[in-house]
Amino acid sequence: MPRITFQPENRTVEVSSGTSLLDAASKAGLEIAAPCGGEGACGECRVRVTAGRMDWVARGCLSEQELRDGWALACSSRVTEDATIRLEPARVSAAGQIVTDHIAHHHAFRRAHPEQPLEPPVKKILVKVTPPSLDNAFSDIERLEQALDVANDARVSCGLHVLRELAAVLRGAQPGLVTVSVLRDDERGDVRIIRVEPGDTTARAHGLAIDIGTTTCVAHLVDLVNDVILGTASDYNGQRARGFDIISRINYARAPGRLAELRGLVLNTVNSLVAEVCGRHDVDPAEIDNAALAGNTTMAHLLLGLDPEYIRMEPYTPTVNCPPLLEAGEIGVNVNPHACVAFAPGVGSYVGGDITAGLLQTMLSGDDESVSLFLDFGTNGEVVLGNAEWLMACAASAGPAFEGAGIKCGMRAAAGAIERVSIDARSGKADISVIGGGKPAGVCGSGMIDLLAGLWGAGLLDPSGKLMPDAAPELIMPSPDSSRNLRYLIVPAEEAADGHPITITGQDIMNLLRAKAAVYSACSLMLHSVGLDFDAVSRVYVAGGFGRFLDLDKAVLIGMLPDMPLNHFIYLGNSALAGAHALLVSRAARRKIRELARRLTYFELNADPAYMDEYMAALFLPHTDVRRFPSAAKRLAQRR
Repeated sequence: MPRITFQPENRTVEVSSGTSLLDAASKAGLEIAAPCGGEGACGECRVRVTAGRMDWVARGCLSEQELRDGWALACSSRVTEDATIRLEPARVSAAGQIVTDHIAHHHAFRRAHPEQPLEPPVKKILVKVTPPSLDNAFSDIERLEQALDVANDARVSCGLHVLRELAAVLRGAQPGLVTVSVLRDDERGDVRIIRVEPGDTTARAHGLAIDIGTTTCVAHLVDLVNDVILGTASDYNGQRARGFDIISRINYARAPGRLAELRGLVLNTVNSLVAEVCGRHDVDPAEIDNAALAGNTTMAHLLLGLDPEYIRMEPYTPTVNCPPLLEAGEIGVNVNPHACVAFAPGVGSYVGGDITAGLLQTMLSGDDESVSLFLDFGTNGEVVLGNAEWLMACAASAGPAFEGAGIKCGMRAAAGAIERVSIDARSGKADISVIGGGKPAGVCGSGMIDLLAGLWGAGLLDPSGKLMPDAAPELIMPSPDSSRNLRYLIVPAEEAADGHPITITGQDIMNLLRAKAAVYSACSLMLHSVGLDFDAVSRVYVAGGFGRFLDLDKAVLIGMLPDMPLNHFIYLGNSALAGAHALLVSRAARRKIRELARRLTYFELNADPAYMDEYMAALFLPHTDVRRFPSAAKRLAQRR
């Protein structure tokens, strides 16, 4: 078996011939990031072969000269003989701005449904159980069932763990006085006993609401007695190193052992958040009996260890859209192993539980007959259109460009990121604002929106997104790698954090135009399919991490969002987390979200012949039909 030595760590492992270098490094306990999911597209897994050689499946983004110089991509290189590999220094990654805020979670659901009381699906009940006697032949569990006083036609069930502890608990310091944690079935009224504790512990009950996002994960620790958020913990999803978006992760999971790896990465993230937030508030995770999770379909599959391969293959059929109630121990979440874990139900492969959870925070979950749009700007893009009578949803293939992926100087919203840009109409120079101050390291999504709007508004971009070098020859010049690929200088090298100039290239601009066109064309086509236009839309809900920092005016100017009065846009924040919170504390919310999932019709954009026409028209600034964007047309006329 070939021996591979990694420097400068000086770690050696033996692996089978044909093993990928990425997997060899993992076996050595070394982490090499592969955000493209091992497709060879991003170059983040670059390493240098200093002794021996590798077979490579594909050269990926490496040039012929780089290959001759010994550079290789760990994801597409295969071990064939003994070799020494030098790893690139790990990039320092600043903590990003993870969105944990949202509108008043279940209070929005309460306003839409004032008749529905807030009642946690898992509830603690104090009961007095009749003591055993010679005249009372009922068993311990039968007497407990009698004390619970459930409906005659309801069934009571429990696990073996309850039976094993029941005798001692009923005969404790206060014989017969116990607190029972029960899960009530909404449809039949059946009761499942999760835990029985001696004495009265009803004043102390906690639950977890968790948003499992493609990029970030956030957890709320909730006091279920008073419905108060005690604390919040957040972090980046550990799977990011194995794929920036869901398709990359699905591709990565195809190799043997990698599905288990991805499941372990997200479980580690979730369990770290649970330990962190519980530790800060003196709550033992083992006392948590109730949790609610929201995530897209792929994230749910990866967390549960379900093969996600068929999500991306026609006819795009997942293993499950609505996971059943599960026990935490089955999943691997480190709370009471018998705790009830509820997942927000999904609709299809690309419209998951994060979207239905978000809809709970809108008028779309009520009886409002006016038409609304719901847009979730995250690593993926989803659109919902409808009212109280009908709902339809689609996935916009926007990709993660506005989170920095595929953009040469792109980065997530973190310290050092350029978040605001304005372009001087005379000089063409960029005036920037940096998160945290100091020298900039790159440009995040909100900065990219500003940049596109500013360059177009100042006449440095034509409507097709092509840079105009004659407009500012000292700022727009050919890129070093290709004279055909122009770049605009945002920040000169001496003013940047790493001493390299921060630029945006013509290719970067095209990637951003594709992303904005995907969002707008999805909205436009869905409206067209039901015989409506944007004038029929009363409000637009904007959710997701990217939406938190979006300048709506600039997004309209470039044609990403419809040209509507800005007061028609409503920012929701992390609506998936808010929806998970509602599921945690309200049985009514659980009933409503199942209804929403049943009502939603999935609209497959690619199945409509008109989609490509809509998409191509939206690739221009702001659109080929400028009449759709009167405010942008007015500004363009003023510039002339």
